[in-house]
Amino acid sequence: MLEIRPDCEHCGRDLPPDSGQARLCSFECTFCADCVDGVLQGVCPNCGGNFVPRPIRPARDHRGGNCLANHPASDWPRHRPVDLERHRELCARVGDQDPSER
Repeated sequence: MLEIRPDCEHCGRDLPPDSGQARLCSFECTFCADCVDGVLQGVCPNCGGNFVPRPIRPARDHRGGNCLANHPASDWPRHRPVDLERHRELCARVGDQDPSER
């Protein structure tokens, strides 16, 4: 189950559970759309993978208790600004490759 992390790892922007601006990689590294599209150029600085929009967990219980109240989002921030020089080097190596080829 997704942790639904509360903030952008790079800039620290709040990303509440209902945010449409959250992006994550397959390891659930979480960044805001602005950082993913700008600074990160669509490449995860932690694994080199790509990003997708984070799903929004329903706030209300529509079926079987599968809702935010029963499965709360994480409240543990992971603000770890990206080392931009190292990320430029990573993007130079893999940035032009399709994510399935990385």
